[in-house]
Amino acid sequence: MREPWSIRLGIPAGIALLLVWSLLPIYWTLVSSLTPAAEFSARPIHLFPEDPTFGHYLRLLGLADGRVGGVDVAGEFRLALLNSVLTAGGATVLCVLMSLLGTYAFARLRFPGRDALFTAVVATMAVPGYAVLIPLFRLMVSLGQIDTYLGVTLIYVSAFLPLCLWLLKGVMDSLPRSLEEAARIDGAGHLRILFSIIAPIAAPGLTAAAILTFLGAWGQYVVPLVFSPKAAKPLTVLIPEFAGKNFVDYGLIMAGGSIAIVIPCLLVIFLNRYLIAGLLAGSTK
Repeated sequence: MREPWSIRLGIPAGIALLLVWSLLPIYWTLVSSLTPAAEFSARPIHLFPEDPTFGHYLRLLGLADGRVGGVDVAGEFRLALLNSVLTAGGATVLCVLMSLLGTYAFARLRFPGRDALFTAVVATMAVPGYAVLIPLFRLMVSLGQIDTYLGVTLIYVSAFLPLCLWLLKGVMDSLPRSLEEAARIDGAGHLRILFSIIAPIAAPGLTAAAILTFLGAWGQYVVPLVFSPKAAKPLTVLIPEFAGKNFVDYGLIMAGGSIAIVIPCLLVIFLNRYLIAGLLAGSTK
C-alpha cells in the first residue's frame, strides 16, 4: 500500500524547513563576516557580497588595524577566546570527573537516602538559573570569586552536573556487574574498578556528557555577563560589545560570531557518533 501523498511530501518538506531554519542563520553570519562595511546598507540585500573581504577577520586577529574607540580589539578578542576555552574546558573536565564518581556511588553503593538524594540532585535541573542568580552572586562575592576563572567554572559545574549525573546513571545501570565482581575478587578497590573497568566501558556516555557540558558552557551569556564582566569575560560577552551606543560594527560582530561557532561545530562534527552512542547507551540493557 502506497503512503498518502501528504506523508510523501510532508516529510521532505519538514526536513527542508528544519535545515533552512537551522542553517540559514549560520550562512548569514558567514556571509556577513565577508561583507565590506559599505555593503551592509545596500538595497536590495545581497545574498552574497559583491566584493567579499577578509578584512574583519584580519582586524580580529591583529593582522590589520582593529582599534575601535581606542580599544585593541585583537587583544580583547584573543583574551576572550582564551577565557572561553579555559572556563568551558575546565567545567567539562570537572563535570565529567565528578559525575563519574557520583554516578558510581548512586548506581553501585548502598547508603541511606541514596534514591532520594539522587532524585533531589536531578530535580535541580528544573530550577531556572535566573531564580538563583542573586544568591549565587552574593555567594561568589563573599568568596571573592567575582570575575575569576574559578568562580565562573564552579557555576557552570553546578549547572551541568545534574544533567551529567542523570545521563551517566542510565549508562551505569546498563553495564554488567560481572567484570566488577571478578575484579573485586582479585582485590581491586572501588577506585581501581571505576577507572580501570567502568570508565573505559562507559566512554561513549562520558564523551556525550563532556560534549553537552562544553557546548552548554561555551554558549553561556547571562552567567559570564554577571560574574565575569571584565578580566574573565568570554566571547559571548565580548562580541556584543562591538555594538556601542553610537555605532554598530556589523563586520566585527559577524566575524567574531563565525570564529566562536567554529570550535563547537568541529566538536560536534568529529564526535557526533560518540555523542549519539552515549545518549543511547543507557536506553537498553
